[in-house]
Amino acid sequence: MTEIEWWDYDDAAELAKAVAGDIQFVIESALDARGSAVIALAGGKTPFPAYEHLAKAKLDWKKVTIIPTDERVVKLGDPLSNVTALAKIFLPKGARVMPIVPEATPDYKAAGRSADALMQDLHWPLDFCLLGMGGDGHTASIFPGPDLDEALNGPKERRALGVMPDPLPPEAPVARVSLSRASIASARALMIVVTGADKRKVLEQAISEGPSSPHPIGRVLADVELPVDIHWSE
Repeated sequence: MTEIEWWDYDDAAELAKAVAGDIQFVIESALDARGSAVIALAGGKTPFPAYEHLAKAKLDWKKVTIIPTDERVVKLGDPLSNVTALAKIFLPKGARVMPIVPEATPDYKAAGRSADALMQDLHWPLDFCLLGMGGDGHTASIFPGPDLDEALNGPKERRALGVMPDPLPPEAPVARVSLSRASIASARALMIVVTGADKRKVLEQAISEGPSSPHPIGRVLADVELPVDIHWSE
């Protein structure tokens, strides 16, 4: 069973500072051990205050590569683009922020294959992966839908794939590219950041259900071998 440790905070500001500190420590450790760091960061509103804190850290950012855990199949610069939001924070620091969906395409499967090929050139496993979670229990862009089984059980060497959520989320009704479960589970450090009592309840339930969970995050975390830190506040 996956080893889970919960870290609770009084408010979102305290959470953001703690999360930034932990990511900084992981990056510093990777730079010391391997001379570079490759990290995957979630989109969404919750973790971005932590990223703002992290960007202030005195790190050798030129040796840090950042990829999104998932990306919407939209053009760069689109308000829905996760990598565009990450680039605004970390490119000025000198980090390499890697677009995994360079252009919008109607063929989301092809977008996934392209992203997978790009990621094959990075050192693997990831040094760090930060996941969020939607209220429906999805994580990264591993959603219920026609591509769920492939995302969870595809070849271990596949880094990323195209996915079509079903139903499409109304706030972002587009296809996605997502890290696979194998990519997430192989990371050297794995963190989940969530806020709100409702999401905590969903996450706790998903973890308890394990591989039989109807929530994708429960399936992703089932049998993960490394300890997982969950940072939570109201």
